[in-house]
Amino acid sequence: MSFHPKMAYDATFHKSARELEAPGPLFVYTPENRARFDEIVKRYPPDQRRSAVLPSLYLVQHQQGYITANAMRHVSELLGITPADVEDVVSFYTMFYTKPVGKFVLQVCRTLSCALNGAERVTEELAAKLGIKSGQTDSTGTFTLIEVECLGACDRAPVVMVNDIWHECLKPDEAAKLVDDLRARGESALSGCHHAVETRRD
Repeated sequence: MSFHPKMAYDATFHKSARELEAPGPLFVYTPENRARFDEIVKRYPPDQRRSAVLPSLYLVQHQQGYITANAMRHVSELLGITPADVEDVVSFYTMFYTKPVGKFVLQVCRTLSCALNGAERVTEELAAKLGIKSGQTDSTGTFTLIEVECLGACDRAPVVMVNDIWHECLKPDEAAKLVDDLRARGESALSGCHHAVETRRD
């Protein structure tokens, strides 16, 4: 007599659905970015170099546009951590991209204040103007549209962050014009952060 449960002969085993990131091209920092990396890691004790993983990944993304498995491996080697440690960070934070994105990444806040002020309609208008859905990049490779959670400017809703710059109080009927303005004038078309503007006036 055995107290162990009987294993069925037709038992199935679960396979992880996780997909590995594409290796991508060989990646190394440019000399300028390597110098910036070296300055960044000096801020941390030698045994805590892993704390520099976020700024290190931002350097990758600014250099390449997105983060590949080879880039993660490069960062892991420089920081003395495993590629899995780096991938954990990349997969957790929505501001890191693992696939190519457009020149302008339009991130529409969809959290409460923005939602109540028409953020869903902003996304719809941007999608219609660009001929894409949220999560996609237009055929020219110029614009990527993404819905994100709170951008921290609830009093200026609806807020759209384009690359690293805020555009505040965007009404749905102004969304198409924003796209045209970005095509014509680039990031100078953006309103920026109200709080930063107020600080500069002091």
